[in-house]
This record gives sequence, structure tokens and C-alpha cells, in this order.
Amino acid sequence: MALEEKKINWNELIETASREKGIEKSVFVDAMKEAILKAAKKVFGEEREFEVAYNEETGEVELYQYMTVVEKVKDPLREISLEQARMIDEDPQIGDELGIQIFYLEQDKEKAREQDERFGDILKVKTARNAFGRIAAQVVKQVVLQKIGEAERLMVYREFKDRVGEIATGLARRFDRGNIIVDLGKAEAVLPLREQCPRESYRSGDRIQALIKEVSKEAKGHQIILSRADSRFVVKLFEKEVPEIYEGIVKIVSIAREPGERTKIAVSSSDSDVDPVGACVGMKGSRVQAVVQELKGEKIDIIPYSTDLAKYVCAAVAPAVVQRVLIDEKNHQIELIVPDDQLSLAIGRRGQNVKLASKLVGWAIEVHGETYIAEQKKKLGEFLSQIEGLDPSTMEYLFKLGYHSPDNILNADEEDIAAVPGLNLPLAQAIQQKAYELKVKMREEEEASQEVKSEEAQ
Repeated sequence: MALEEKKINWNELIETASREKGIEKSVFVDAMKEAILKAAKKVFGEEREFEVAYNEETGEVELYQYMTVVEKVKDPLREISLEQARMIDEDPQIGDELGIQIFYLEQDKEKAREQDERFGDILKVKTARNAFGRIAAQVVKQVVLQKIGEAERLMVYREFKDRVGEIATGLARRFDRGNIIVDLGKAEAVLPLREQCPRESYRSGDRIQALIKEVSKEAKGHQIILSRADSRFVVKLFEKEVPEIYEGIVKIVSIAREPGERTKIAVSSSDSDVDPVGACVGMKGSRVQAVVQELKGEKIDIIPYSTDLAKYVCAAVAPAVVQRVLIDEKNHQIELIVPDDQLSLAIGRRGQNVKLASKLVGWAIEVHGETYIAEQKKKLGEFLSQIEGLDPSTMEYLFKLGYHSPDNILNADEEDIAAVPGLNLPLAQAIQQKAYELKVKMREEEEASQEVKSEEAQ
């Protein structure tokens, strides 16, 4: 009989795995019982009734086939006659469920041989039993590894699920298509390429700080997702460096970030004696420089938060100097007018400064230079002067209120324009009509200019 040649020491396997993985013994016992049951169904047939038990004394997984005692056997794989049952049990009764242990381990070779000789015609397992030992071991290994994986994922989830939004520190272990696998000690995490900052690079063994962005319970790959590009990472770095933030005295009200390039944060203080900007900057810039260093040189602008929107937005576009702030509450838009020599500074490289300021404040921001505004006013004035009954002084007052471009006028309500001293609803309607005509003309001129440039390029 070709039973499993090598004895399967279940107790040793379970104890070792439990100790090394820190997983409850019952997890492995249940896994192996499930594995043996599946293997038995596969090898001996799905139609048989099996049960599996773990023997604590021997450390063996025992397999039992159950058969119902009947007067006349109709299903030989599930039923046994009373006469046959008496060969196995002392006092069987009709309707009893008779459990017969199927021996398959190496140490039970003699018992298996005797069982086949005495009850082979009843059990009909001799042929399949030869291969069952080997198949059982393979299936056990697969299922146990699966259970270990599931248990480890659950342990990782429980360990890290409440740490989402915190900073974790680990070592770069390996790299996979731009993603960095980070060893956090108790688990591995991944810093995806999309969550890395541009121009940052790491080598195996490098220390990495990152925000725990996500922890998944059922992830097939890495459960812990890290991020250095998330804005919350900057917030957490400031919490580490600025005690006043950690203690709740200073608050980061808003943050806007272009990872690897620039970050703007707006801060406020609940204590009038504590300067929020100064607290974040630190003595000789020590605190903010610590954050900048961790971010590999990313620029950081710290501005005081203000409930005065005009004051707030001017601070947001600093260091540019703003001459006028026009707020369109209806469309949630802000127009900034700056000296011509401040225009590029206010907008920033690739529009970065105004884009971050807009995100920080939460309003759409447009920045225009003095010359541009003067040109707009001149064109608009020429069109509006055609309106009968519109006094030049009223038109100038209209400009001062911020209605100095076709878009300003078209985005406004008729009633708001009509409320301007010297105007009424018919004049307001005429002003909007002229603004529309000017916008159409300007669009046509722009299209014509683009066509000329295209022809010249050819």
C-alpha cells in the first residue's frame, strides 16, 4: 500500500506557524480540517458523507466517513446494512449514523491494511486511499498558506486601520514599476508612483516618511497605501515641528499644494499672543526649514488667514502687490488688478501662484495688469458712449465699481447695474447689450488674428 511516506506532524506545523506568525492555533486547525475535508471529497467522491476531527493528543487530522444503517441498501456510498454495521459496531440500530475512521497517515499503515481486508467491500476506499495521503498534504499546504495570508492581512488591517492620516516611517526595500515597497516593521506598504513627489528618488535601504493614506482589509496586493504627495502629509509634518499646531493653538485653516513644487498654507491662532505665521516659521526659520528639508526643497508659503476676503486673497498671491480687489459673490470669482511689473509675479510660473492661491482661498481668481484693464475700459467706453442718456460721469462710476469689461457686465444682474446711481433698468439692459456686442467683436478679432498667425506659420 502506497500511503504517504513522510509522517505529517500536524502539531509541530501548527505550533511553529502559530509562534512565527502570531496567529491563534484555532485558525490553523480549522484550516487543516477544511483542507482534509476538501481533499477527501475530491479523492473519494463528493457523494460521500465525511467529517473531520483534530486529535489534540496525537496532533492528527482524522477523517471519518458516515453511513446510515438501513434494512436495504439503495445507496452503497451513504448507506450500510444492519448486518454489515454489526461487523463494525457492537449494537447498531436502524437509522443510526455510523462513523468509520478512514486511515491514511503513514503511522496508520497497518490499520489501513486491516481495514481494507475486513471492510474493503463496504467502504470501497482501498484504491483511492493510496493517493489520498499525498494529495491531502498538498491541499493542506495550499489552504493553510491561504489562511495564513488571510490572518496576516487581518492583523495588518487591525494594526493600521486607525492610523490612516498619520505619518509612518520605514525603509525602502524594493522597487516595482516605479512603486516603492516600504518596510514598516510589522508590515510592508507601498508608495505608488502617483503618490510620490516629482524629482524625488530613493535607493534600497533609504529611510522614507510618508502619510498612511489608505488601509484595505481585502486587498490582494499591499494593504497599506502611502503618500508623500497628499496635502495632509505637509499638515502632519507641521504638526510634528510646531507644538502650537499639535496643541491646537495654531490651526492650518487651508492648504493648497503642487507636490514637489510649492505649497501654500493659511494659518490662524486662537491665542492673540501667538503669531501663527511666526510659530510655523520658527526661530530663524528652523521649523519651516525642517519641513522643507523633508519635502526635498519644496517651497512653502505661510500666510495669515483672514475672514476679510480681500485681505486674505491679497496675502494668498504674495509676494505680488495688489492694487484692487473686485469680488463677484454671485459667480464666486475674484478679479485682482496689479501693476504691470507685478503681473508675472502674481500669476507665477505656469500659473502656479494664482492657481494655488485660488485653491487656498476657495474662489476662482483672475489677475490682470493695469494696461490690460485700461484697454478694456477704453474699448468698453467707446461702445457704452453710444448709449443715449448714459452720462460720462455715470459710466466712470460704473468702471470704479468693477464693471470695466464685457464679462464683468454680462455676469452681473440687470438689477445690480440698474441700482448704480444715474442708471435705471432700460439703461442697464442697453449696457449689457453693448457689452455683448463688444464681446462678440473681440472674439471675432481674436479668431481673425489666430488665422493670420496660422497662415504666417505655414
